[in-house]
Amino acid sequence: MDPIKFSVIGFGRIGKRHAKIIHEFEHSSLQSVTDIDSDQFSAIGELMIEGHTYSSLQDFIAKDKNTSDVVSICTPNGFHTEYAVKLLNAGYHVVIEKPMGLSKESCLEVIGAQEATGNRVFVVKQNRYSPPSEWMKKVITEGLIGDVLMVQVNCYWNRDERYYKDSTWRGTNDLDGGALFTQFSHFVDLMYWVFGDIKNPTSTIKNFTHPNLVDFDDSGFAQFEFLNGGIGSINYSISCWDKNMESSITVIGSKGSFKVGGQYMNEVEYCHIQNYEMPTLPQTNPPNDYGPFKGSAANHHYVIENIVETLNGISEPTANAFEGMKVVSIIEQIYNAAKK
Repeated sequence: MDPIKFSVIGFGRIGKRHAKIIHEFEHSSLQSVTDIDSDQFSAIGELMIEGHTYSSLQDFIAKDKNTSDVVSICTPNGFHTEYAVKLLNAGYHVVIEKPMGLSKESCLEVIGAQEATGNRVFVVKQNRYSPPSEWMKKVITEGLIGDVLMVQVNCYWNRDERYYKDSTWRGTNDLDGGALFTQFSHFVDLMYWVFGDIKNPTSTIKNFTHPNLVDFDDSGFAQFEFLNGGIGSINYSISCWDKNMESSITVIGSKGSFKVGGQYMNEVEYCHIQNYEMPTLPQTNPPNDYGPFKGSAANHHYVIENIVETLNGISEPTANAFEGMKVVSIIEQIYNAAKK
């Protein structure tokens, strides 16, 4: 395979993870990192990576001069779509961290720029690579449980003052967007990837324990119908005391039921399907570790590998811009339903 040259915009926790994986993967190289906070660059030596440093997106575009093939956008959520459009128009492929954006309209602008320039958009949806997620997709795609009747997604995490006081942008409506965008969009993506789009949502959202920390909800219920049939719900909270409790999907079908659960949707907890024997799945990767906090499974290396293979013409994107937009659209529908 031809090596692919990457740069990273936003050198916080996720940006550092992208940079380290890009540097270590044999078919990719790191050209530069960009961040408005020059103190972040002190980690470059710790991560044993090399590359130029820039202080702004404009500085990067002016000086990189398309040396890089792909730019990973790891900035606060509110900048994702704006930066993606600018980079696509400047001649780069882009990989956008979750969520793709904070509105369907802004995501459509990215799709328009992709079509106009012919450059590629990759959206990070790393939970799709977890063995229980791949198993769930296969079970539903092959119709093993018959008609899907009910789907329940539960996401109960801890994100307290330790998390929000560690950042200037987390918890703000314009740059963070809300709990469903920042914390749980991966699980909304899994639901969309496996079961499809939704309609007729009703929802209730509350801010129980974060009134001085965030400008939005910390907990909520949403119910809806799937366009493909069946009903669904998402129940979520970041108000669990001290640590994450659960991320799970429970599915009831006409010929069987199953539950994918654990703190990070990392295991099949229940499976009872007509004429089916549950196989032994590969072990799920451990969760991302943010000190006192844990996140989704650490699968970013699969994301980088997929991008390199796609640009070499031997694979297809695991998650494309349209799918990223659909996830944002579902979250928007849930939040808009709460306002009614």
